[in-house]
Amino acid sequence: MRWENLTEGPAGPAALFGAGAVVTRTIDTPEFRGITFHEVRARSIVNRVPGASRMPFEWTVNPYRGCSHACVYCFARKTHSYLDLDTGLGFDSQIVVKTNAPELLRRELAAPRWTGAHIAMGTNVDCYQRAEGRYRLMPGIIEALRDRANPFSILTKGTLILRDLPLLREAAEVTEVGISVSVGFTDTTLWRTVEPGTPSPAARLNAVRTLTDAGIECGVLMAPVIPFLGDSPAQLRDTVRAVAESGATSVTPLVLHLRPGAREWFTAWLGEHHPHLVERYERMYAGGSYAPTWYQRMITRQVHELAAEFGIGPARRGAARSIAAPERPDGPGPAGATQLTLL
Repeated sequence: MRWENLTEGPAGPAALFGAGAVVTRTIDTPEFRGITFHEVRARSIVNRVPGASRMPFEWTVNPYRGCSHACVYCFARKTHSYLDLDTGLGFDSQIVVKTNAPELLRRELAAPRWTGAHIAMGTNVDCYQRAEGRYRLMPGIIEALRDRANPFSILTKGTLILRDLPLLREAAEVTEVGISVSVGFTDTTLWRTVEPGTPSPAARLNAVRTLTDAGIECGVLMAPVIPFLGDSPAQLRDTVRAVAESGATSVTPLVLHLRPGAREWFTAWLGEHHPHLVERYERMYAGGSYAPTWYQRMITRQVHELAAEFGIGPARRGAARSIAAPERPDGPGPAGATQLTLL
């Protein structure tokens, strides 16, 4: 692993982590069996989103690298290669934990150059993956944002977010808080094979109901819609109906995209579980990481029509707060860090 190149010392200002040894822990309990945690002290925690991104926010906070959700399509897999870690099983089981994330965030939010821009979480790896149950970094992060009345949003597949519901309600009283839960489909057979480390779609939608009943507006990112496996009219209808029944304030579809790192892992999974689809995927994604525009528009139209039928939509009165793209502050952000994005 390239820790020696990413900690203070010869790496200088390019280092990701502070000086001192990385603490590696393997915990032999049923919840964490097979997972190794690498505890580090990050040098920065607020990361700038690349300017070419399509995302409507500029800054992110990610307390973890790697994700035990083990989603076979996860676009963030490529980021593990920067540490010379495997982007397949290594991404699922070698989790980097930024143990100083809450205290570091407090310091960066208090810096004179920080302008109070919106901060997005869960756009790289899930901040409510299983590791959060052990390290409890999110309460301190939410508290820091609450205390500075700094707007933020969270995207998650993890039902552990309900643990922090009281803090989210407190934050929502002083700033804009946007919560989205990712549910691309309700097909349990598909879920068990492509998202083996996540709570079930039903559990996630129950979390949406709990959040909305508590007064925290919550949208659903219907992602990913997986071509030929989760995109039939019946599957789309079942998913949008379930989203509507959960009380979600909005539903937004996102078709599977396959970036380098994720593409190779997903293709290997596809060859094992659905070999008859490999050639169809090669044709569909021949142009790059994204499905053809015509296909994306078709799925979006179908989902929006179903959403209108069931009384929800991507933008209606009472929907989860929209997040406008913030103005770029002068000068670099905290430590000039750069973060990959969801799209």
